[in-house]
Amino acid sequence: MKPYNLSLLPPEDKNRIEIDKQASYIVWQIKEAKIGPEAISTQLAKLLNEAEKEWFEQCVSKYKKIMGVN
Repeated sequence: MKPYNLSLLPPEDKNRIEIDKQASYIVWQIKEAKIGPEAISTQLAKLLNEAEKEWFEQCVSKYKKIMGVN
């Protein structure tokens, strides 16, 4: 397996990774009842453009399936 240095990625890819991490963390917090589902809308409002919002929603859906959150 080839090692990867994430700091060498282009800014767009770094941003996608960060958005994916945020989605994962929010879904985990919802699963653990630490926050409510409104946190998803709150985070969506903070994103700058439609591509980021779409990616975030895709990631949230992915993590909801993985973590068994409805």
